Amino acid sequence: MPNASARPKHGRRTRRRRREDPARNELVSSSLESAQQCLFNQDYGTAFVHYLLVLNLAPMFKDFARESFRFTLFKWTEELDTVGRIQDLFDCYEQALELFPADEVILNSMGEHLFRMGFRDEAAGHFHKALKLRPDYPEARENFYRVANWLVERWHFLMLNDHGRNRKYQQAIQKAVQSGCNTVLDIGTGTGILGMCAKKAGAAEVYACELSKTMYELACEVVTANGMDGSIKILHMKSLEMEVPKDIPHRVSLVVTETVDAGLFGEGIIESLIHAWHHLLLPPQRGENEFQETSATGRVIPAGATVFGMALESLEIRRHHRLCVSEVGSLSLAAAGELRSPVSCSPEPDDSMEPYTTERLSRLPGGYKPLTEPFTALNIDFNNVQELEGLSSREVQQIRLPVTQGGELDALAVWFQLHLDEESSLSTGPQEDTCWEQAIYPVHSTNGFVLKPQDELLVEVSCRDSFLRLCSVAVLRDGHEIRLDKRLDLQDSGNPIPNPNPNPEAELCSALACLQTDQSPTKDFCMLECSEMALLNNSDYHQSFCSALAKLFSQLKVKCQNKERDQSGSTDSADCSDLLYVLDVSEGFSLLSLIAASNGHVKAYSSVEKTKQQEVLKRLARSNNVPEQHLEFWLNHMEDEHGMLKRPSREKLWSAIMLDCVETCGLIRQKLMEKASLARCLTEDGGSIFPAKIVVHGMLVESDTLLLESAVQGQEPTLGFNIAPFINQFTVPVHVFLDFSTLECRHLSDSVELFVLDLMDSTANYTNREVKVQATSAGRLTAIPFWYHIYLDQEISVSTLSQNSHWKQAAVVLQQPLEVRAGDRVHLAVKLHKSAISISAHIENTPGQMEQ
Repeated sequence: MPNASARPKHGRRTRRRRREDPARNELVSSSLESAQQCLFNQDYGTAFVHYLLVLNLAPMFKDFARESFRFTLFKWTEELDTVGRIQDLFDCYEQALELFPADEVILNSMGEHLFRMGFRDEAAGHFHKALKLRPDYPEARENFYRVANWLVERWHFLMLNDHGRNRKYQQAIQKAVQSGCNTVLDIGTGTGILGMCAKKAGAAEVYACELSKTMYELACEVVTANGMDGSIKILHMKSLEMEVPKDIPHRVSLVVTETVDAGLFGEGIIESLIHAWHHLLLPPQRGENEFQETSATGRVIPAGATVFGMALESLEIRRHHRLCVSEVGSLSLAAAGELRSPVSCSPEPDDSMEPYTTERLSRLPGGYKPLTEPFTALNIDFNNVQELEGLSSREVQQIRLPVTQGGELDALAVWFQLHLDEESSLSTGPQEDTCWEQAIYPVHSTNGFVLKPQDELLVEVSCRDSFLRLCSVAVLRDGHEIRLDKRLDLQDSGNPIPNPNPNPEAELCSALACLQTDQSPTKDFCMLECSEMALLNNSDYHQSFCSALAKLFSQLKVKCQNKERDQSGSTDSADCSDLLYVLDVSEGFSLLSLIAASNGHVKAYSSVEKTKQQEVLKRLARSNNVPEQHLEFWLNHMEDEHGMLKRPSREKLWSAIMLDCVETCGLIRQKLMEKASLARCLTEDGGSIFPAKIVVHGMLVESDTLLLESAVQGQEPTLGFNIAPFINQFTVPVHVFLDFSTLECRHLSDSVELFVLDLMDSTANYTNREVKVQATSAGRLTAIPFWYHIYLDQEISVSTLSQNSHWKQAAVVLQQPLEVRAGDRVHLAVKLHKSAISISAHIENTPGQMEQ
């Protein structure tokens, strides 16, 4: 009937209210009472079950019980986590989210558990949901920033901002497609840029695969935003799992990929291409003189690569990979045994070691000295499947390198030239303006080896497990071979071996080298992380602690004697003979407990967990005459590390507690202030927490480098494709692992004090601070790098900016740079929330403020 739906509806009867169910109401009431009683008795598991029953039967109680339910959930899942009932833990969260699907606190907490378990993609999803529900939720925002660094590594931004690299790939792909390669597979697509280049070039079919769930979802968004969602098929899987016709309908004529790392083969490109040639690609062209339709043959971009290397001297590399000092603080390290980083290369694969690490040589603190000319280590043709399959079985190649400059041999540096096709290539060399770092193969000789001009360095190159392996094995000097790959120091690095023929000394060295054939690790071998090795080599750091501890112990002794004198008039007192107790809760390997115990009259507890590292401390204790009973390992007595901060015994308090306050990456450690608060309660009168205070310093800078490493700068570098808004969701405001001494930047101000954290006096702390900084130069304010002065007491401090520091620095990068003039006063609003620093900036008398 026309207009019937528009007529007003009068006289509609109201819906009858549901009849009350007394039994149901009684069950809800009793269960709610039981939940509250169990909560009071700390029976969190039973309380959780009662709350589930109440909230499922009576949803109207959700608002009333939300806070108590959250508390119960978090306490119960903590218990489940402690006993390893992980599946039950996640079941509880799933049940909680069925009741409260839009609860940002529960979503964030579940994300934290997922992140700790290694489920980074899933954790990011929960943090992202929590932020959408409450954009100003600081815990979720900080967690999302932390997981973003894992999911989308910073090199993605640098690579996408590298217009030269992107343009060369685009040209090579366009040339291949126009020559007849009209079906394309992009392996490891990332944001999808190479696949979109193929489609834009006119490819009929484009497929792409991506293993990371985060990058897969991002690529789908990017392709859709660029109007190609119907013409590029993206698969969430490894290329090694792809089959024809299950995943793609037929073999393709072109594979494009950039699944290479600084060491070329580290991301599995060899395995991926062998599989692609056998299962996904059309067969290669059979011969140069044999005509075949391009569309009937397969090819790969890049077509191949040439690997280069060079021997070098670098103190920065040296101190991160081997022991460079003979003593630290008051301790001799002669009995430490063999200590080295987990980066060590040998021709035979070793799962416990990484064959190489990476550095950007152009930004290496202290620089480096080339000891040889660059040499060609390897050539590889990605369009020759037989060559790819034979790579791992190639004979070890030995290369002789003339030494051009004298210096200590610290590492071999490696880079490569990626041949996209016959005409175009990309170089990752140290002199290039590139987004790439170089691969570093450190040398682990205990005392180092000084190369001299006229020497020849023997290097072995192999690819036993499809990892490129380079080893410095020997030096040819005056006609004699001195082996470097044996665990025997055969020469004084400062004195050359005399000219032979005849020379008994040189012949003896050579004979000893030949006798030393056992390359298995010694009994006293111990592995330390690179940052732990750099810390061990930081003499100033240990000397500062040595002085501060000795000063504290002297003050406590005087205090005890004065107290006894006041009470009895005598300095002889049994109480003053009692041991002082010291706890070191540093992360990883630390000598601080042993330095404390070496003062005498001190019992020190170390938090070192690894058995091999504990053995090192025990050997050092014996060799430095520290009684065995004066050094204990605290975590050996703990069920879990959460119970670390406790009294040493029922009757005692700690004389000193040493906290690890700054992460190697340059950030304040999470929950530092909570740990300091607990530590203050556990120290005796007159005792101390080390450090006592942390002062944050910073500076205004202009740095395009930090902008390029933090976010994609518009569409121009990405060839006009709309990628920036999607990848920039994973931009984080704080840039970490920064070497401020080599950062390309212009200083726009002097250094200033930004913030103070007092670990000994909680009343002196604050969470917000306004800082006025006067610009000394004009420019674009893009970032505020910051570092720390760590005060062990009022007089003794260490700086995380010092040349021999094991710490890196960090920087807040502004989302919108500020134009400043010399003399402008820039206002910085510095905030500290749960150990996370944030900074916003504006210029005086300028409206508006950019929150960072």
